[in-house]
Amino acid sequence: MSDDPRVGGSPTDESAAGGTGGPAQPPPSVYAPWAGGPVTERAHCVLAPNPGPMTLDGTNTWVLREPGSTAAVVIDPGPADEAHLARILDVVATAGARVALTVLTHAHLDHSEGAPRFAELTGAPVRAVGQGHDDLGDGDVLTTGGLELRVVSTPGHTADSVSFALPGDHSLLTGDTVLGRGTTVVAHPDGELAAYLDSLERIRRLTGDGDVVTILPGHGPAVPDAAAMVEFYRRHRWERLQEVRSALADGASAEADPVEGVLRRVYADVAPTVWPAARMSIRAQLDYLGAR
Repeated sequence: MSDDPRVGGSPTDESAAGGTGGPAQPPPSVYAPWAGGPVTERAHCVLAPNPGPMTLDGTNTWVLREPGSTAAVVIDPGPADEAHLARILDVVATAGARVALTVLTHAHLDHSEGAPRFAELTGAPVRAVGQGHDDLGDGDVLTTGGLELRVVSTPGHTADSVSFALPGDHSLLTGDTVLGRGTTVVAHPDGELAAYLDSLERIRRLTGDGDVVTILPGHGPAVPDAAAMVEFYRRHRWERLQEVRSALADGASAEADPVEGVLRRVYADVAPTVWPAARMSIRAQLDYLGAR
């Protein structure tokens, strides 16, 4: 879920973000057209028909399968759309496989609403973090038909957000923690900015070690330069915090609702359709600054 679908950046707080000067810029992949399809040797995206200002091109449902295996893992079956669920099953069947496991990156409905119906259609278990699903832990390894997925706890967008490392492809499935274009909302009060920054740092370390080269996001195109995208995200967050500090000093802190004051000053050129998401991120930023 995006709180700012724009792809550019503006000057950043270099000392905090570790930048080297100039405006924060995303990698070129953010400009690529996106319709899903095969991306890596093990990952195929089925794009859900729910495009919008906050879902970008739609939700990415990922079908994962070890080459030659007849067992598939599905990440985020998406909305409760029968035609979309049928397309997922078609992709799996065309590969000569069956769905053996469904996994959720988080509970937002654009990712999870179709999960109960998908479980009925496939008979496969659904695993996630959250009420009734507390069976996924950081570092857990899920092995299905020879495919290996490692759980990477990445809270911040939501409290239950997790990513999944796919070592065979040096990829990371990030849900809404890192998108293929734009920036993600910190969904306050469930989402929390300090946790989100920690999660970005954790992903940065994975890219620095070479464990993760490609990001397979929950929305937007696949990211072949994971390190560049994560660095953009980190710098953008520090940049936003500087802008919020400036807005508060400019008088937003004295207004009846400081959130609206920050919104008008910092997000003035963002489409009103994403203001509800921007307000959540602003509240998370204010909580973060208030704790420091």
